[in-house]
Amino acid sequence: QVQLVESGGGLVQAGGSLRLSCAASGRTFSTGAMGWFRQAPGKEREFVAKIRYSAVYADSAKGRFTISRDNAKNTVYLQMNSLKPEDTAVYYCAATDRYYTGTDNLMRGYNYWGQGTQVTVSS
Repeated sequence: QVQLVESGGGLVQAGGSLRLSCAASGRTFSTGAMGWFRQAPGKEREFVAKIRYSAVYADSAKGRFTISRDNAKNTVYLQMNSLKPEDTAVYYCAATDRYYTGTDNLMRGYNYWGQGTQVTVSS
């Protein structure tokens, strides 16, 4: 059974940093994509960043967030700096072992999801 377990969320002041981790078990994703999405209250889940052969970011994350992966640990990370109140959301880790189809920035591009971790940025 595949599991994605996120950690590292919490409460931080604006301008602060957090590092999210997502550890996968039950399947190796070294040749697939791993990504992060987020969902704020009352809003749809949106793409934040993904990594397969290289990293891709949503415009809102560029210059502030860094996604990385450790294939030996089957883990993906999201380093978030210069956090803003509008970054407040539940952050979800996603993974896919499918070949690239151009959907790595879409929810339907992933077949495994974590349970989410809350990130709250106070002003």
